[in-house]
Amino acid sequence: MSELLTQIDKNRLPKHIAIIMDGNGRWAKEQGQDRLFGHYHGVESVRDIVEGCAELGIKYLTLYAFSTENWDRPQYEVIGLMELLVSTIRNEVESLDKNNIRLHVIGDMNMLPEYARKELNEALEITKNNTGLNLVMALSYSGRWELLNAVKNIAWEVKNGKINIEEIDHETLQQYLCTSNFPDPELMIRTSGEYRISNFLLYQLAYAELYFTNVRWPDFRKENLYEAIIDYQNRERRFGKTSEQIETA
Repeated sequence: MSELLTQIDKNRLPKHIAIIMDGNGRWAKEQGQDRLFGHYHGVESVRDIVEGCAELGIKYLTLYAFSTENWDRPQYEVIGLMELLVSTIRNEVESLDKNNIRLHVIGDMNMLPEYARKELNEALEITKNNTGLNLVMALSYSGRWELLNAVKNIAWEVKNGKINIEEIDHETLQQYLCTSNFPDPELMIRTSGEYRISNFLLYQLAYAELYFTNVRWPDFRKENLYEAIIDYQNRERRFGKTSEQIETA
C-alpha cells in the first residue's frame, strides 16, 4: 500500500470523489449468507475509505448509500438497511467529529423513517462546524428525482416572478440541485463490475472520469482507492479541448 501511495501526486488529487458502493448482496451470496450480511460488512469499507480520503486531503466524498429505487427491495432488506444506517451513524458520529469530518445528506429525506431522520439530523448538527473532509451521503436519492425537483422549483420561481426565463442558465440550475454547495465530482468509482451510473448524479458527472472495478464493495479498501486515484491521474482531462490546448494553457 505504501508503494501505491508514493505513486499519487498530492498536488493533482481530485477535489471530489463519488462512489457507487455496489456488490454487497453478491458478496454475501458468495459467502453463503443473507444480503444484509453483505451490507453490514460494507460498513467496514465505508470506514476505511472515509479514513483514506481524509488522510489524503480529499475535500469531498459522496457515497451512494440508498437510491429511491431501493425502496422497492424486499421489506426485510429495506428495514434492515434503515436500522443499519441508524446504528452506523450513531456509532460513527463521534469519530467523524473527532477527525474534523462534516456530514451532509442529499436526497429525499422525507421518505426516510422518522427515527432515521432524527439520527441523521443530530449527526448533521454535531459535525456542522467541521472543516476537513465533507462526507456526503446520498440517501433516498436519484438523479432523475433531483432534476425533476429542480425543474419544479425553478418553474415555481418563474411563476412567482422571482426568475426571468431568459436569465436561466447553467448556474441557475446548479443552484437548485442537492449539490449546490459542492463542486462536481472529478472521479466516480463503481465497484463490483457493473458499468452503469445507475441514476447517480446525472448532471454532476458530465465531465467526471469513470472508474470501474470488479472488487465487491465489502472488499474495497484504501489500496483500491489509491489505484483508482492513480488511474485518474494518468488520464488527460480535456473538457472538450485538444491536447495541445491543454498543454499551452
